[in-house]
Amino acid sequence: MVHDATLRSNDKVNAAGEPQAAIDGPAPLSLTVFTPAGVLLQAAPLQRALRRLRALGFDARADAAALAKRQRFGGDDDTRLAALHRVADAAPSVALASRGGYGLTRLLDRIDWPRLAGAVERGTRWVGYSDVTALQMGLLAHTGAASWAGPLACDDFGRADADGGLDELTAPCFVEAMHGELEAVGFRCEAGFDGLDRDGTLWGGNLTVLLSLLGTPHWPDIEGGILMLEDVNEHPYRVERMLLQLHQAGVLARQRAVLLGDFSGWRKSPLDRGYDFKAMLAQLRSVCATPLLTGLPFGHGPTKVCLPLGRRVQLAVERREAFVAWGHAA
Repeated sequence: MVHDATLRSNDKVNAAGEPQAAIDGPAPLSLTVFTPAGVLLQAAPLQRALRRLRALGFDARADAAALAKRQRFGGDDDTRLAALHRVADAAPSVALASRGGYGLTRLLDRIDWPRLAGAVERGTRWVGYSDVTALQMGLLAHTGAASWAGPLACDDFGRADADGGLDELTAPCFVEAMHGELEAVGFRCEAGFDGLDRDGTLWGGNLTVLLSLLGTPHWPDIEGGILMLEDVNEHPYRVERMLLQLHQAGVLARQRAVLLGDFSGWRKSPLDRGYDFKAMLAQLRSVCATPLLTGLPFGHGPTKVCLPLGRRVQLAVERREAFVAWGHAA
């Protein structure tokens, strides 16, 4: 379990102040960075991410098409689909998306889902967030296979030092999760949930992307789950509209709890007149009986924990400390 932002005891720091894996120990986990959605405009973030991931002890490599470009996409649809299947066939320990953006929705009807699930059975952890939500939820809907909500290669490990660099919590949490050592994460939530104890399948991701799957074959029909949600650049009224759609479709009532992560990047309007995220949440809670907890350290902010989507988890709250636990994840 990650308690703070310190490195694990056998980690070292190099001259650049970046984490460096110990020389002794087991062979490094294989990690492939692939581009399933938006284009990488420059190679520098990818190269920076690979260096940092190698310093963390991974045998990190980029897929052959990671820098492909077609309009706003990381290659045309056939290129990105082939990359997905190529990574699945190789079955690295970690399949880490380079970035989000948009593009996976185009591929959903053509993905060989058993092929991706076969990689999971051989030990692959598919990792990402944002647009990768479509891939993760499609995988869960079609095969029941688990994946990991976690960082993106370029957006997180490839962030320049001038822009904040590598987050001090995200990196060690990712290392522990990918090595199967992470059993739980904790966060501080709002008051009023002391004693809450729920269990269920963890699922969700980016709210906008998730909602786009509703009514399609790629929607995971989860009963009694723990739903996690995040988004960026969406005004609270847009978030409210999307959450109300989930509520009115009966999705929220079928969940045991909802965990809300980062919802940053929106701008206030002169029309708001006191309407903000807190007011939106109060309105939603007035019509929805499912517990809605805020504070999950996940989303488009610099800090993000890793969470096993598709696995059964236990949510427990003591005073204002919330814990999501699942034990060792394969």
